[in-house]
Amino acid sequence: MGWPLIMWRKFPKLRSVGQTFHTSPACSHVIKLTRLRVVDNSEIGKQAMAEGKPPKCIHVYNKKEVGTIGDKVLLAIKGEKKKGILVGVKQNQRALIPKFDSNNVVLIDDNGTPLGTRIHVPIPQILRTILKKKNVVKGADYTKLLALATRFV
Repeated sequence: MGWPLIMWRKFPKLRSVGQTFHTSPACSHVIKLTRLRVVDNSEIGKQAMAEGKPPKCIHVYNKKEVGTIGDKVLLAIKGEKKKGILVGVKQNQRALIPKFDSNNVVLIDDNGTPLGTRIHVPIPQILRTILKKKNVVKGADYTKLLALATRFV
């Protein structure tokens, strides 16, 4: 039937559920439907972040289905499917891998070339060794992604 008016006054935040309000919390690990932050200057990434509709993870390309630094993910961004590389995650990391405040992703195309021309945040130094191992195994070329980074942590 509905809450009486007195209840709405006690909980004013319940009235303001709208387009910009996210009902799911930001996850500390990257799984399906996790919201991510695009940290390159690709056009589609800038538009999505400016509109307040961050991309969501559809699939993580590893056996555990939980993304860590250097993993490839499939994203839903502005009604399109794009691939990306995780360059920073919130979850607790092992030694010498930094923990970030947000789950950061860089958009790439199918052969591993980044869509943007600049990465705005520092990326972990360990990402160099992780992506170089994946270059050999998968045949994709992630050296361009590493060349775009100006700061390493």
